[in-house]
Amino acid sequence: MDKEIIKILSEVPDELNFHRETYPFTSLPHLEMPKAKKLYITDTTLRDGQQGWRPLTVKESVEIYKLLSELDNGSGVILSSEFFLYTAKDREVIKEVKNLGLEYPKPVAWIRATMKDLRLAMENGMDKVVMLTSISDYHIYFKFKLGRRQVLEKYLSVIEEAFRNGIAVRATLEDATRADVYGTIVPFVKALLKLGEKYGVEPEIKIADTLGLGVPFEEAPLPRSIPKLVRTVISETGIPGERVEFHGHNDFHLVVANHLAAWKAGASMSNCTLFGIGERSGNCPLDAMVLFYVQLTGNEGGVNLKVFKKIRDFFEHSGYVLPEFYPAFGANAFRTKAGIHIDGLMKNPEVYLPYDPVSTLGLPYLVSITPYSGRAGVAFWIRMMFHLEEDGMLKTDERVAKIYDEIVKMFSDGRVHPLRDEEMIRLVKKHMPDFYEKHKDKLPPRLRNVT
Repeated sequence: MDKEIIKILSEVPDELNFHRETYPFTSLPHLEMPKAKKLYITDTTLRDGQQGWRPLTVKESVEIYKLLSELDNGSGVILSSEFFLYTAKDREVIKEVKNLGLEYPKPVAWIRATMKDLRLAMENGMDKVVMLTSISDYHIYFKFKLGRRQVLEKYLSVIEEAFRNGIAVRATLEDATRADVYGTIVPFVKALLKLGEKYGVEPEIKIADTLGLGVPFEEAPLPRSIPKLVRTVISETGIPGERVEFHGHNDFHLVVANHLAAWKAGASMSNCTLFGIGERSGNCPLDAMVLFYVQLTGNEGGVNLKVFKKIRDFFEHSGYVLPEFYPAFGANAFRTKAGIHIDGLMKNPEVYLPYDPVSTLGLPYLVSITPYSGRAGVAFWIRMMFHLEEDGMLKTDERVAKIYDEIVKMFSDGRVHPLRDEEMIRLVKKHMPDFYEKHKDKLPPRLRNVT
């Protein structure tokens, strides 16, 4: 080898560096960056999410709320959850949710800026509302066919009536990323704060990127730059970041990046839905922001991450199927297919996993089965899918050998694709019926009824 190359390589240190301060593996990676003083997540699964997926029953709605509360773990990280009040079903949901007496997330009503809607909130005993106050000229001129001042005065008159009746308000600046920031947003927020001073209350605002047009780049102009928009509203109006919420949509694949940019720019509240369900291309996934909350704060005890498995199972049982490549919770999120990757994973899972899904999320990591997986790969798949201890299934088990022999025959007969989970379950049921009956309840819902 060339002497100069040998000299260069001689300077490579022998000490190993696994970057444990950043990648502890048994917990989520750590991420330190300037951010809002306090970080919260607010939920709109039962409002915006329901609009974008399907109407939920009373039982389903209450179950989702209970799961959100369990995920919050009594910490207040998941600060509030939005509810409609328009139908008898909506009102039954909010009644049952309030009767649970859970502190977090706090149930809040979503209403339009009308006296009729405000009365509806009052009749249902709500002490806080998220009020739609559309702010762009697209809405003001094309939807209301009025002037800016007329519309803002209308909003403020309804908000004042809410304050007068002891109801807190979070005003939604709908379509903020197409609004006149200095001409409409700033004056409205200033007037809102002045009204709050009059009644001794602290109004909140929701900056809504309604069409997903926002970008997380500092270089972009107002109103499209999310960090610039958030900082401008805070600095020009004086509203504290703890009272600013950001709500984005995913039309350009940037919703998580935009929500992180809003947090970094000073907006404390991140308004999301479970798995990002919502209008058009969806909302910001609440699961993504919870995972980032833990990375940013290191506060793993603040939320119970293993509840996400129960949430995923609930959605799947309700007919919602996550894309298989959905991060963290899709069927392929922690699945290794390439032969060389499988070998590395079985030698040490850290080689091909960003963190340990078992200890962090209570989810297995898997391998895709081909003839090259060997008996060891089959035994590994069974152990992980059925949540067994390391010695709970060995490659020397005769039943494993029978399954593997059948797999080899499939590929000898012309099969080219790895076996799907459903096919592996059928093989387990065929060759290990007693084992399957004993452990089937550990399977995700989508695999419990495989025939």
